[in-house]
Amino acid sequence: MHKPLSAALAAAMAISTAACSTDGTGPGPNQTLGTIAGAVAGGVIGNQIGEGSGKAVATTLGVIAGGVIGSRLGQMLDEADQRRAAEAEYRALEYSKSGSPVVWRNPDKNVYGEVVPGQTYQQAGQNCREYTHTIYIDGQPQVAKGTACRNPDGSWRTV
Repeated sequence: MHKPLSAALAAAMAISTAACSTDGTGPGPNQTLGTIAGAVAGGVIGNQIGEGSGKAVATTLGVIAGGVIGSRLGQMLDEADQRRAAEAEYRALEYSKSGSPVVWRNPDKNVYGEVVPGQTYQQAGQNCREYTHTIYIDGQPQVAKGTACRNPDGSWRTV
């Protein structure tokens, strides 16, 4: 199977599984979105790891693992949690020194996280930073690493 086709097939399987509900008790929108986002991120990471014919397998496994993790995060993070997490990312990228964590917490649930930004560097004329966002759900960490670049309007875009 061609690599792009296998990645697309795996992503389609994760998306269709996330959207299934026959009795109205299926996943909510946060869980579905988490599954999709996790599947895409997992597929990208898996694709970076695998080599040769193993690349398709690594991509597929990444899609599946990312979908499972993303589904759990989407299920556990309500809209207010997602807003807190996004605000912490912005504050970390915009204002924090490299290595200084920005913490967020839901006072009503055992859900919290921290964003740790890396050094600022230039890429294609934009300020960019790597960051690590760790989200704790019932004490269990879920770690996401990313890179964001600052747009001319001041917003940050994940790349």
